[in-house]
Amino acid sequence: MPQLECKNLSLGYDGKTVVSELSFTVNSGDYLCIVGENGSGKSTLMKTLLGLKAPVSGQILTGEDLKSNEIGYLPQQTAVQKDFPASVREVVRSGCLNRRGLRPFYNRAEKEMADDNMEKLGIFSIAKHCYRELSGGQQQRTLLARALCAAHKILLLDEPASGLDPRAAADMYELISKLNNSGTTIIMISHDIASSVKYASHILHIGDQTALFFGMKTDYVESNAGRIYANFGGEKA
Repeated sequence: MPQLECKNLSLGYDGKTVVSELSFTVNSGDYLCIVGENGSGKSTLMKTLLGLKAPVSGQILTGEDLKSNEIGYLPQQTAVQKDFPASVREVVRSGCLNRRGLRPFYNRAEKEMADDNMEKLGIFSIAKHCYRELSGGQQQRTLLARALCAAHKILLLDEPASGLDPRAAADMYELISKLNNSGTTIIMISHDIASSVKYASHILHIGDQTALFFGMKTDYVESNAGRIYANFGGEKA
């Protein structure tokens, strides 16, 4: 069974359906990039996969005994979050809150996990720095390390390179690709079609209130949806 499977999924909010009849699968180790124009339902889908919103209809099935606390999530940042007055280490460790449960303190294994993820993402040297004093790229690395502390099997990423300069964005995509190559399943929303095609194994293109394409990225670039979307340079995602 796939790690995650959506069958005839319809999504919406405030009584309005924004996308209907979505069906796709995600297997262990996949790198699925979700693209589409603004308002097409990408973020609503992400929130539904996380259990933050109920689907209008359809099913979300999980395999490999996947539990909600085994999914890491990197949302888009708000202005308030960018000014958060905590250290990098404190932010990263907070990704262990679900596994900590009612315990008042992090245990040794959780602290080591946070340190390992900071090391993996190249931010261990700034562990004591205040989060709000970091560059945009450093903040995203910190939040990605936090998400890794929450994730056992899947990372959900909502525009992880949004607002970053080209160099920092390229570094972020490279980091995510390395995580995927090490076995982490990635599901990412992105407006950057070039990076989506470069790194993803699969593409889900949402538009006109339904899926215009789902499949291998090699097939996507040859599809009608892929060719039309490429003409916009990915800017309409």
